[in-house]
Formats: sequence, C-alpha cells, structure tokens
Amino acid sequence: MGKSKYPLYFSFPALAVFLVFFITPTLIGFYYSFTDWNINAKDIRFIGFQNYAAIFQEPRLTTALFNTLIFAAAVTVLQNVCGLGLALILNEALVLRNVLRMIFFLPYVIAPIIIGYIFRAIYHPEHGIVNQILEQVGLAALAHDWLNDPKYALFSIIVTDIWRVAGFSMVVYLAGLQFIPKDLTESASMDGAQYWSRFRHIIFPLLAPAFTVNVLLSMIGSMKVFEMVMVLTEGGPGYTTEVFYTYIRSMFSSGEFGYATTVNVVLFILVTCIGVPVLMRMKKREVEM
Repeated sequence: MGKSKYPLYFSFPALAVFLVFFITPTLIGFYYSFTDWNINAKDIRFIGFQNYAAIFQEPRLTTALFNTLIFAAAVTVLQNVCGLGLALILNEALVLRNVLRMIFFLPYVIAPIIIGYIFRAIYHPEHGIVNQILEQVGLAALAHDWLNDPKYALFSIIVTDIWRVAGFSMVVYLAGLQFIPKDLTESASMDGAQYWSRFRHIIFPLLAPAFTVNVLLSMIGSMKVFEMVMVLTEGGPGYTTEVFYTYIRSMFSSGEFGYATTVNVVLFILVTCIGVPVLMRMKKREVEM
C-alpha cells in the first residue's frame, strides 16, 4: 500500500473545475481585450491592440498604477514586519498567549467591507476616534480629514489594510517558528549569543519558507486591492487613491467592457511579471540558506 499510487483520473474533477471556472474565463477575457465590446455596440469587432495602445494615453490609469505599486510595496513590507514582530512576541511563554493570538488574527476573518465601514467612522473628521484622541492629548494640530485630504487618504487606507492582514502573517510566522529546534537557540544562548544574533543567524534563516509565503501572498493580495479602497474613498478625493480595480470598475460601469477587460489583463500580466521573479528569488534564497 505504501508503494501504490492513486490513479491519475482521481484528479479529473478538480481539473475540470479549474478548467471551467478559471482557464476558460481567462482565455475568453484575453479575447475580449482585443475587441471593441461596449454597451452601445451592436456587434463585437476585433480591433487588435487598439485597447492596449489606449492604455498608455490614459493619465488616470498612470495614477492608478502608481497608487497600486505604492500600496503594494507599503503593505507588503509593513505587514511582514508587524506580523513577524507579533509572532516573535507571542511565541514566548506569555500569559493569555493564545487569547492574544486570536485577537490579532480576528481582523483577517472579518470581511474587508465591514472593516472599511468601521474605519470610515474611526477616521471621521469630527466624530472619529482618531481625531478625538489627538485632541484629548493636546495634539489637535495633527487632526485631519483623513479620507478626504489627498495627502493622507492613501496613507489611511494602507494603515487600515495592515491592521486587517498583519494577523495572517503572524500566524504563518508562528507556524514557521514551531519547526525551529529549541536546541539551536538554547545552545546559542548558552554560548553567549544575544537575542539579535540568534534571530539574525538562526531564527530568520530558518523562517525562509514562511517568509516566502507571506511576502508572495501579501504582494499579490495588495496589488489586487479593491474593497478597502472602494469603501473608504471610492478612489477619491478626485483620483488620488485610484487603484487598478477601482479604475476597472469605473470602466465596466461606463459600458467600456472591452477596454476594462484589457486593463484587467494588464494587471494580470503585471502581477505575474512581479510575482514570478520574486518567488524564484526567494525560493533560491531558501536553498542557499
């Protein structure tokens, strides 16, 4: 029994579902990105690369690209820093350790839309908790209209999303910490190695697989952000917090289906071009360590 293999046809149901619900819509989407499909068109015509050429002439999409990359970079870095920090703290023998783990992970299982509405109230310029606390501690000059001020709107969304997803990274890092032999860290401690040295030369290298998973998932997820931006700012004020998916939504809403599909394909290519090299580089790092 130990040497027997499952028949290949056992995987056919899963492959069929993947083919019908992922591969087929993806191929159809690629086709429609080369058409003039819109709400007023009686017939859908093949127009080649006209939609792709139009993308480079749209300044609003340039803003969306810039905001998406800024958001993805900030969330990826800070989510992993916060998640790793929480994991290291809650991996120690603390009182109520399991309760604290649950509290920090809880935001991740709440729907982003609900969190968005909660933080809209928190960021309210007059009745929000943030500005009220600043006024209470004598820092009223730092109070702002966090979601309607172009200088702070994207920053506010980033902070909100980090609060939501840091707990997920924490759980992944905690899982990785469980596989690090305590003998290694205890031996290093007995040899006089300080905590930073133990973390740098033992803990962090052995967390490489967990680091790869967290960075890749957070990067891909943050590049596809939609709900949080839509609920908090709807891409405003103006287009200062516009991201790819809010732009795609607006194009679909205006009936430009072919062009909107083209932008979606471009985002797919962008995520792939960034994600694959990052994955290969980090997997290579795991082997070297």
